[in-house]
Amino acid sequence: MHKDDIADLIDTKHSELISWLENQPDDSWTQGPEGKWTTGQQVLHLLQSIVPLNNALSMPKFLLRLKFGKANRPVRNYDDIVKRYRERLIDAKGKTYKGSQNMKIPTLADKQYLLNRLQTEEKKLQYKTRRISDKNLDTVVLPHPLMGKMPVRELIMWTAYHVEHHTEILKTKYGQVSVAH
Repeated sequence: MHKDDIADLIDTKHSELISWLENQPDDSWTQGPEGKWTTGQQVLHLLQSIVPLNNALSMPKFLLRLKFGKANRPVRNYDDIVKRYRERLIDAKGKTYKGSQNMKIPTLADKQYLLNRLQTEEKKLQYKTRRISDKNLDTVVLPHPLMGKMPVRELIMWTAYHVEHHTEILKTKYGQVSVAH
C-alpha cells in the first residue's frame, strides 16, 4: 500500500471513531460491558498504542536499525496484517499488552482532552507517514507486543486496522450498554 493511501486510511479510521464517540452520551464514557474496558479506556488504549509509534518515528532511523535490526522479509499487505493480527488475538486469549493492563478509568472531565490528544497523534502519524522514505518504511522494524518485529509500513497499516477494530467493538458491544440516568 502506498504511503499516501496509508495516511488517508489512518485519517478515515480515526475520523469514524471520533465521530462515533462524539455522538455518544457523556455517561457512556465511563461505562462498558461487564468486565470489559469503558469507552474511555478504549480511547486511552488507542492513545497508548499510537504515541510510542510517533515517538519512534521521530528518532533517527539509523538508531532504530541499531536497536531493532532491519526487515528480513518483504512487507505484508494490509489484508495479511489484519489476518495475522486476528490470529494473534485468538492465540493471546484476551491477554492485554502490559501498558493497557489495570488501566485507570478516564473521567468524563478527561474525555475532550483524550479525544483531542488522539486526533493530534493521528495527524502526526499521517504527517510522518507521508514524510518517511519508502526505503525506511520497508526496512526499519519496530517491536509490536503481540505481533513481534514489524516493518514500519506494516505497523502503520496495523494502526489503522487497530482503530477500526476498536471502533467495531465499541459500535457492536457498547451501543447496547445501559447507561444509568
